[in-house]
Amino acid sequence: MRRWDRTALAPGSRSFVAAIVCAQVLTQIGAFTLPALLPGYIERWSLSKTEAGWLIGIFFAAYVPTVPVLLALTDRVPARRIYLIGTGLTALSHLGFATLADGFWSGLLMRAVAGIGWAGAYMPGLKAIAEPLEGQAQSRAVSWHAAGVGIAGAGSFAIAGFADALGGPSAAFLFGAAAAAMAFVIAAAVMPDTPPRRVAASGGLLDFRPVFRNRRAMAWIVGYTVHTWELAALRAWAVTFLSVTIARLGSPPWLPSPTTLFTFAGLAGVAISVTGNETAHRYGRNRVVLGAILTAAALSLVVGWTTGISVALAIAAVFLWNMAIYIDSSALTAGTVQAADPHLRGATMGLHSMAGYGGGFIGPLGVGLVLDLCGGDSMTGWGLGFGHVAIITLMGLFILRKLGRVER
Repeated sequence: MRRWDRTALAPGSRSFVAAIVCAQVLTQIGAFTLPALLPGYIERWSLSKTEAGWLIGIFFAAYVPTVPVLLALTDRVPARRIYLIGTGLTALSHLGFATLADGFWSGLLMRAVAGIGWAGAYMPGLKAIAEPLEGQAQSRAVSWHAAGVGIAGAGSFAIAGFADALGGPSAAFLFGAAAAAMAFVIAAAVMPDTPPRRVAASGGLLDFRPVFRNRRAMAWIVGYTVHTWELAALRAWAVTFLSVTIARLGSPPWLPSPTTLFTFAGLAGVAISVTGNETAHRYGRNRVVLGAILTAAALSLVVGWTTGISVALAIAAVFLWNMAIYIDSSALTAGTVQAADPHLRGATMGLHSMAGYGGGFIGPLGVGLVLDLCGGDSMTGWGLGFGHVAIITLMGLFILRKLGRVER
């Protein structure tokens, strides 16, 4: 029997890109199981909204200090090794949440392990795709990578809801563990174990000073930070918000579950994300990012207040806000990749991801804290809980613009 030859999928080939995107989808498929099932865990574990925000946000908090180390290491060791660590930890974290977690602290630990695992998989996988390519081919590969991750993230809500209905919440987390294990197998089969080319200008392992001096890259990193802050806040609380609204106002029996509704919203956002990157090629990245941030900020001020008005209006508002957030998703990441010094791409992407997921940690926690302080599930609580995010996005836009026009 002929042995599997890893070189059959040459890095940069369409087959290689497709294989890694598939692995990323499988790794991501369980990432939002907890946000999808959060209303049940709040009741089951008697969580405050702030504690619930911690359970969601710790995923990002664990990711932040880990990703610069792991991604900078891909400038020195094969990305394959880092990626296998990431997918392996992701599988173990979901397995642990299904079998060991029985309250806030054990759940917090398993979520932290999941964040470390994603740090070893997300950006190292993206770097493996982007490194052999240049120009529009590179930008489009980054866009499809983001689309695959986005589709998996959106689908995870419906999949978690379906698995929960069939076998309870543990079944949903076990499915995520099995999917991440499949990603591990794919990566082991197709990723080369070739060390990266040594470059003297690479600097120290965690030396981000050259990246900070790259104004073009830093502008996109700031934009990505506020983008992830806002996206994480909505992803964390959308299902809970829709569940509360439906319980308050009632809904027709034919209406899909909140997890299915937010899956539809996520899929629409992914389509918008790909369109946004292509639009950025045609009309300029600055215009697309500016329009997206302003639109999303305006919608964040509106969404929470709809919980006391109409279920249909609340669903429409969540859909529109999610789509507005996604408009500049691929454009921001592609902007950072293209602005990076090729010799420092690993460090640049590490800082990009670290800053973005720092925002992702604070976003869910901030909404939970405001809910606890301002009336819980009341109309005022949700209005201020989501509305305060507009301040963050507009501050990020100001800083981005302050760095100067980064692209003509």
